[in-house]
Amino acid sequence: MIKFFRHIRKNLLTGDLPARKVGKTIKYFKYAIGEIILVVIGILIAVQVNSWNTDNKDKKLEKRYITDLIQDLQADSVAIAEYRIISDEQVRTK
Repeated sequence: MIKFFRHIRKNLLTGDLPARKVGKTIKYFKYAIGEIILVVIGILIAVQVNSWNTDNKDKKLEKRYITDLIQDLQADSVAIAEYRIISDEQVRTK
């Protein structure tokens, strides 16, 4: 991918313009624009990778929360059943 952009930048620098001499300033600006484009593309790729990593971390955390929630609900239902048995026994003894 980087070779592809280097090739484009090189073509911009050595591009054929009409039969006049290309000044060093124009070449420099073409080179600078190519460099800026490469930096912007690199930043965009880095942001995308960071976004993917963040999404993966969020999904893992969500799965953990759901698992913990299910375990807590199961434990609570067992506790409620025990309290119900105790409550029924207390009602019978009175």
